[in-house]
Amino acid sequence: MSKIVHICMCGPVTDGWSYQENMLTKYHKKAGYEVTVITSQWVWGNDGKLEKDKREQYNNEHGVAVIRLPIRKDKTVEAKFKRYQGFAEKLAAEKPDILFIHGCQFLDIWKIRSYLNKHPKVRAYIDNHADFSNSGTNVVSRIVLHKGIWRLGAKAIQGYICKFYGVLPSRVDFLIQMYGIPKEKTQLLVMGADDEKVHEIQQNNSREKVRKKLGFDTEKFVIITGGKIDYAKRQTLFLMQALREIKDSNLQLIIFGSVEEDIKEEFDKLCRQDKRIHYLGWIQAEDSYEYFAASDLAVFPGRHSVMWEQAAGQGIPMICKYWDGTTHVDVGGNAKFLYQDSAEEIKELLEKLKNRGEEYQKMLSCANGNGKEIFSYRRIAERAIAAEEEQA
Repeated sequence: MSKIVHICMCGPVTDGWSYQENMLTKYHKKAGYEVTVITSQWVWGNDGKLEKDKREQYNNEHGVAVIRLPIRKDKTVEAKFKRYQGFAEKLAAEKPDILFIHGCQFLDIWKIRSYLNKHPKVRAYIDNHADFSNSGTNVVSRIVLHKGIWRLGAKAIQGYICKFYGVLPSRVDFLIQMYGIPKEKTQLLVMGADDEKVHEIQQNNSREKVRKKLGFDTEKFVIITGGKIDYAKRQTLFLMQALREIKDSNLQLIIFGSVEEDIKEEFDKLCRQDKRIHYLGWIQAEDSYEYFAASDLAVFPGRHSVMWEQAAGQGIPMICKYWDGTTHVDVGGNAKFLYQDSAEEIKELLEKLKNRGEEYQKMLSCANGNGKEIFSYRRIAERAIAAEEEQA
C-alpha cells in the first residue's frame, strides 16, 4: 500500500481533536495506507492557548506517525513566514507516494516544490482553509501576504499539484481570486463527521442516555448550538432571546463551548432567565457527538464553524446563518438559512419546526440521507486522494 505524508505547517495540529487534519489522517490509516504527519510543535492547550509539544516523533492515538519540527527564528517576526528546522530532510526521508499539503501559506512550500520536481511520480494535493472572512482582512495581509508571498508559492507549485481543494465554496473562490489558481484545477472538499463516532453513539443509544441525564423526556424538542462563542458569533444571544419569546415548555436549548468576556454578562443573564437553556460549558470534541445525537435541531446563527459539517454528518436538521460561500451544508433540504441578525427571524423558524410537522420531517429525511453520505469523513478521505489530474 502507498505511503501518504500530510504536511500541516500552517497551524496547530492537536492530538485527540476532530479537525480535518486529524480525520483525514485517521481514515487514510484505516484504509491501509502508511501515514505520516509532518507538522509544527504548536498545539492547543486545554485553556485554549497555544502550547509547544516538543516530542520529535511518535505515533498518535490512530497509529499515525507524527513528526514535529521547531520553527526557525521562533522569537522574531520571521517566524510568521513559517520555515522549519530540518523540513526538507524529513520530507526526503519519508519518501511519500502521495503528498497532502494542508494550506499553502508557508515559505517551506518552495522546498516541497523542489522535492516534487525531483520526484515526478509523487501525487500531490493542496487544501485551503483561508477565505475573505478569516484571511486578508487588512491591506498588509491581503496585498503583501496573500496576493504577494503566498500567491507566488501557490503559483510556483501549481504545476505539480493534482488538485487544489477548498474546504468551503468560499475557500475555493479564495484560491481562484487571491492565488490565481485556474478554476478547473480547484475543487470543493468538505469537512465532516467522524463515521466511527456517529456509529458508536447510535449503537450506545446516546440519544436516550443524554436526554435522561439532562432531564428531557422523548417528546421534548431539543435545539443545540455550540463552539467558541465570541463577538463574531454573538448571534447566539439572539437564539436565546428567541427561545424566551416562545412560551412552550416542550422546547429545550443545549449550548456548549467557551464564552468570551465581551458577551458573557448578557449570556449569563439570559441563562438565568430561562430554565430551558442548558449551558454545558466547554466539552471535549468527542463528547459533542453525543449531545448532537440527543438533539432534534442544530442552530448556528453566527459565523461558520466545523460544527456545521459535523451536525450535517450526524444527520441533524439545521438552521444556519447565510454566508456567501457556505451554503454547501444544504444538500437538498436539510438546512434553512438566516438572513438577518434578529431574534424574530429565529423565532419564526422555530415556531414552524418545533412540532415536528411535515416541513421538519422533510428536513430530517434529507439530513439522514444526503447529509450523512456527503459529510462522512471516511468518504471525504477517499475523495481527497482520488483526483489524478495530469500534472504539468
